[in-house]
Amino acid sequence: MPLYNKSKVHRALKDWTQAELAARVDVTRKTINTIENRKFIPSAYLALKIARAFGVSVEEVFQIDDGLPSENHGERG
Repeated sequence: MPLYNKSKVHRALKDWTQAELAARVDVTRKTINTIENRKFIPSAYLALKIARAFGVSVEEVFQIDDGLPSENHGERG
């Protein structure tokens, strides 16, 4: 099942670049890019670090895209 994420949306709300988020969670900018473009699924540890950097729950950033209705899916943007 693909993993949908709102990392790009949360970065925009904070006015952070990919490099700024990467520095906050101790990964490369390329790692953030591949996560946001759904080419790489982060580990649970990295997903938690990203959510913590944004100050939100991990479910607010990452959701399983299984086609089933879920209150956590929200608007995809």
